[in-house]
Amino acid sequence: MWISDQWKEYEVIDASDGERLERWGSYILVRPDPQVIWSTPKTEPRWRRYDARYARSNTGGGHWEQHRLPEQWPLHYREMSFLVKPMSFKHTGIFPEQAVNWDFIIDTVRAAGRPVNVLNLFAYTGGATLAAAVGGASVCHVDAAKGMVQMARDNARASGLENAPIRWIVDDCGKFVEREIRRGKRYDAIIMDPPSYGRGPSGEIWKLETSLWPFVELVSKVLSDQPLFVLLNSYTTGLAPSVVSYVLDSVLSRRFGGKTEAQELGLPVTASGLYLPCGATGRWIAT
Repeated sequence: MWISDQWKEYEVIDASDGERLERWGSYILVRPDPQVIWSTPKTEPRWRRYDARYARSNTGGGHWEQHRLPEQWPLHYREMSFLVKPMSFKHTGIFPEQAVNWDFIIDTVRAAGRPVNVLNLFAYTGGATLAAAVGGASVCHVDAAKGMVQMARDNARASGLENAPIRWIVDDCGKFVEREIRRGKRYDAIIMDPPSYGRGPSGEIWKLETSLWPFVELVSKVLSDQPLFVLLNSYTTGLAPSVVSYVLDSVLSRRFGGKTEAQELGLPVTASGLYLPCGATGRWIAT
């Protein structure tokens, strides 16, 4: 398991009964987490003194309760700053478990010793984009949601990266990659954070289990002749790290050599001293 344990302003205080108790800067949130299937005693007093709790509805969706929060507030990690913004479906605009991947991106790009061009697909609010830019890369940030791209631009501005070489693209990721192939555009590193399920602009259905393999094959066609790495995240329950590794190895290692590593991502839980599982990541790395 790769552990994101270098946070100073974020903490999983405790986790029990399908929820996690978190500190986001000076604010305490309670959010649902389907991975938390255990029922341990909630002795931590902040379970009863939170600033906001996301409560699921029996009919689907949910809402924030006891919402004593500003509209947004800053959170910092290394040279990056993020604007935390509680949104619908329990999201805050940040996945803290990705910090260990941001470390990998920053350190790998800096160590490359050459210009690096990065493509970030399903790029959400830009954590990986900022990490690549901090490392010194040129970045193409692509997401189909205009609001998420704007949040990413706001995060870049908060990080002092408003003038960094980042292209901000609002587009369907698959359609964008197809056009980049036709244009002959190439990238040294690719980051992908595809959803478990979604619909394309023309009603196409995206289901990770059936769409991932052809998508990785497609994306491999925009890799440069000297690729640096490909990073693939999966939040789909049941899609093991070994599956992610097999996909990356089958598509990339046979063509470029290199090696693939895949692990669960985790966050330390202060109350128990254990680690909360938070999805899987695979990294193909040129050697």
